[in-house]
Amino acid sequence: MLLRFRVANVRSLRDEQELSFVAPEGSEGDHAAAREVTLSDGRHLPVHTVLGVFGANASGKSNVITALKNMRDAVLRSYAEWIAHDGIPRDQFALDPKAAAETTLYEADFLLDRNVRWTYGFELGPQQVEAEWLYGYPKGRRQVWFERDATREKEFEFPADRLQDRAHLARTTRRDALLLTRAANDGHEQLTPVFDWFKSNLWDVTPETERAQREDYTATRLLESEDFRRRTEELLRVADLGITGVEVEQSSSGRPTVRLVHMGSGERSTLEWASESWGTRSWFALIGPLLLALDTGAVLLIDELDASLHSRFAAEVVRLFQAPWVNPKGAQLVFTGHDPSLLQTPSGGRLLHPGQIWLTEKDERGATELSSVAEWEPTAEEDLMAAYLAGSFGAVPKVSEGQVGRRLLRADRTAQAERTGAEGA
Repeated sequence: MLLRFRVANVRSLRDEQELSFVAPEGSEGDHAAAREVTLSDGRHLPVHTVLGVFGANASGKSNVITALKNMRDAVLRSYAEWIAHDGIPRDQFALDPKAAAETTLYEADFLLDRNVRWTYGFELGPQQVEAEWLYGYPKGRRQVWFERDATREKEFEFPADRLQDRAHLARTTRRDALLLTRAANDGHEQLTPVFDWFKSNLWDVTPETERAQREDYTATRLLESEDFRRRTEELLRVADLGITGVEVEQSSSGRPTVRLVHMGSGERSTLEWASESWGTRSWFALIGPLLLALDTGAVLLIDELDASLHSRFAAEVVRLFQAPWVNPKGAQLVFTGHDPSLLQTPSGGRLLHPGQIWLTEKDERGATELSSVAEWEPTAEEDLMAAYLAGSFGAVPKVSEGQVGRRLLRADRTAQAERTGAEGA
């Protein structure tokens, strides 16, 4: 499970920002909604399985997802692919020239076997890895597995000799590659599980893009697993009461051919895939990654969850990850969205609690600030959706009623005046 994520100098995330799955202290609702995890040292930690990131357009919501994805990509690809780049690919903050010379930070806290907590992070410069570190907490106290600092004469330090092949790793790790990636490339017995956590987590899904690939993935899983087919058909029936099943064939082109079975006027019929609604196809494409995450206990990242799904179905995705009987392996979901109705249930209860609601807002420099609604300490009775829409927590567009129309009218009048002046000149 992912516990915390820190990032700095990535896209609009200029200053250090932190996203935390750990339920905040003092919030009874958050603790009730969180999953209690027993750590290796016996301590109990309430961890959320769902976080939602909300904010105005262009406030940096998607950049939170991008940063998580970028960390995963760096771990998986630094050894094999960065050598082909002219410098290290970083995507640093673009609105401040000083940012190009500053490091980019990534750090994640997560749990591995026997719920041992680990912290892994690194700082990237324009041409080299400036710092890298790995800490374990098997008994609650920090164990330093390795620390790297490019400014030191001896770049790598391995206290307590915990790590095998230390000299080989230090000697063969390039300055523009991560030691963790280098170690996993050699199948290092101790470090490969940490690498594999990144390989098996932080999968990103953007409903508006790459839908064809996800449709193919869902269809392929249908051909491979009868259990997957059964669960997929149940989820499709929920999305469209007329759907009774799904037919999949492997075509000569290599892409599976999908037809959904509909029941209308007592007769069974199928439609060409292109004739299915956008919402149905988006739901079908999401089912594959969603069930895979639930089956493996992975962290799934969905940008704009409510972009192509009705709010009721977006809420059902949230509930799937919240429910222990559906999500016994503790899979986690981070999503971005605009629809404030995702903050509460149709009956007015809380679908998400304050510690699960994260907000993005840009400051006067164009830098994104990430914060949790829990920091505002709302009362248990407070209507979070109404408070959010009223701007009580910030992170909503600063647009008054009719302002957009007035701006357009002003632009038209200005253009008309300029044309009249040009004609009279």
